[in-house]
Amino acid sequence: MAKEQKDNLFLLIKSLTKSEKRQFKLYVGRIDGNTESKFLNLFTVLEKLPAYDEALILKMGIVNKQQLANVKTHLYKQILISLKLNPSHQNIRSKIREQLDFASILYHKGLYRQSLSILDKAKAIAIQNEEKNLAYEIVELEKVIESQYITRSISTRADELTYQASELSELNSIASNLSNLSLQLYSFILQSGYVKNDEERKKITEYFKKYLPEVHLNNMGFREKLWLYKAYLWYSFLMQDFLNCYKYSLKWVNLFYKNPKMINLNPVFFLKGNNYLLESLFFAKNKKKFEITLADFEDLIVSKTFPKDENIEALSFLYLNLNKTNIHLIDGSFEDGLVIIPSIESNLKYFKSRIDEHYIMTFYYKFACLHFGAGNNKKCIEYLEKIISNKSLSIRKDLLCFSRILNLFAHYEAGLDYHFETLLKSTYKFLIKMDDLYEVQREMIKFIKGLQNIYPHDIKKAFKSLHETLKKYENHPYERRAFLYLDIISWLESKIDNIPVAQVIKTKYKANLNK
Repeated sequence: MAKEQKDNLFLLIKSLTKSEKRQFKLYVGRIDGNTESKFLNLFTVLEKLPAYDEALILKMGIVNKQQLANVKTHLYKQILISLKLNPSHQNIRSKIREQLDFASILYHKGLYRQSLSILDKAKAIAIQNEEKNLAYEIVELEKVIESQYITRSISTRADELTYQASELSELNSIASNLSNLSLQLYSFILQSGYVKNDEERKKITEYFKKYLPEVHLNNMGFREKLWLYKAYLWYSFLMQDFLNCYKYSLKWVNLFYKNPKMINLNPVFFLKGNNYLLESLFFAKNKKKFEITLADFEDLIVSKTFPKDENIEALSFLYLNLNKTNIHLIDGSFEDGLVIIPSIESNLKYFKSRIDEHYIMTFYYKFACLHFGAGNNKKCIEYLEKIISNKSLSIRKDLLCFSRILNLFAHYEAGLDYHFETLLKSTYKFLIKMDDLYEVQREMIKFIKGLQNIYPHDIKKAFKSLHETLKKYENHPYERRAFLYLDIISWLESKIDNIPVAQVIKTKYKANLNK
């Protein structure tokens, strides 16, 4: 399995659809000599293998060990060329790039007017479709031709091209600065989650203000606005400012609805925008808006007009199902949520090579939460073990932290106390090592540790004491993040009132609706 994951050629071949494989064979077969070539024979072998096995390939004798690397490289390149020629992989960007290549060929042949004519049309398409980097590249080639050869196209040509180059350069610079900022903020989220104290808040805020370029919305196009909203969204998430998360994710999504053609040109950004809009509504526990947004989102992505490819298919599955899980965590309908787990798990195997590992672990954590809420503590522990035992997961420290804390509570609920002391110590050491042990976690660890010394008739009193202690952190700017991952207060109330935690959450949700 390790070799299969590492061999890029094998993964590329396995990703091909039937029509893409057929096209590749037709592409290769256009030259008679290719039909018996080593690279085509290797393709046929790899296409049939269930897993990459170099020893088996060499044993077949189609290529020797010294030739294998070169043959694989050539095959990889030929497959990519074939895919490039496939209409399903051709979009506005590739068509503009093709016109730019044609213009360059004509320029080098000395056919300057023909070259400029193609460039002018390509530039108009690029600007119309917000492909400003390509538009700038086109203008630069136009300047080369105009500066080297007297085409006498129009008398103000130099001024026009200079102005266009300057305008495009400025917008590209703004977009680049905003994309750098949003990417860095997103990296902060993945690495350490939300800000944990005043020092982190100050550091992130200073970074944001320092690298946020001065912009004027009236002078910005679709692309620049998109990066601006992204930057503000990541900053708001880091600050746990979910009202602004909703505000900027809604701006992000509405930007696409105001420019419908951009949905087909940038479907990945459209998918991501909807996911963060839903995530904002989830944190705000606004189920009504969540359901409407989720239904609209699903209707659009399953429609015939929505673009389709392997990447979009994987992201659509990811965002749709993460949020189908979230909806049951909002109102405590855990039993209903359990129904969708088998289908999601089955599809996770199919999409495994196309989905980042931290998303798979996020699914496992949400499955664990659903089972914990439904009272299936042993099943909850099974999913948490998949996260805790994952040694390669180097991001999402918050996910690792709360997986271990939930694991402690699930063991307690399941009555699995035969190695509880060892589990408690390992969790405590892990949290200290992560430098992620804050007051809510400290109080929970201290409580569980003390449970072993509490008489049964004093248990309810201990639950009430912890509940009073944690309640004061519920709206704390930093400590409240613990309750986003694990609704420990509702769990305590379920123990105090001796009712299922799902019932507590449902009651709270209904009460909030009536406010």
